[in-house]
Amino acid sequence: MTKTLKMPFRNAAGKEVNFMLANPKEGITKAEVLATMALVIAKDLFATTGGDLVSALEPSILIQDTGVLA
Repeated sequence: MTKTLKMPFRNAAGKEVNFMLANPKEGITKAEVLATMALVIAKDLFATTGGDLVSALEPSILIQDTGVLA
């Protein structure tokens, strides 16, 4: 089973931009993720074709079954 942290943002053009991070640490909290997302916006770390990131949306953890039998 693999886990991916999805951090969606809204850019200046109103489009959704997703950052996906593989293998987030166990026990990471929503508050920690939202604080990190706020820092990304405040520090203006990334620009997109639709402009700067302007707001954080609802983060989530995606879980995928690898389909491998043990």
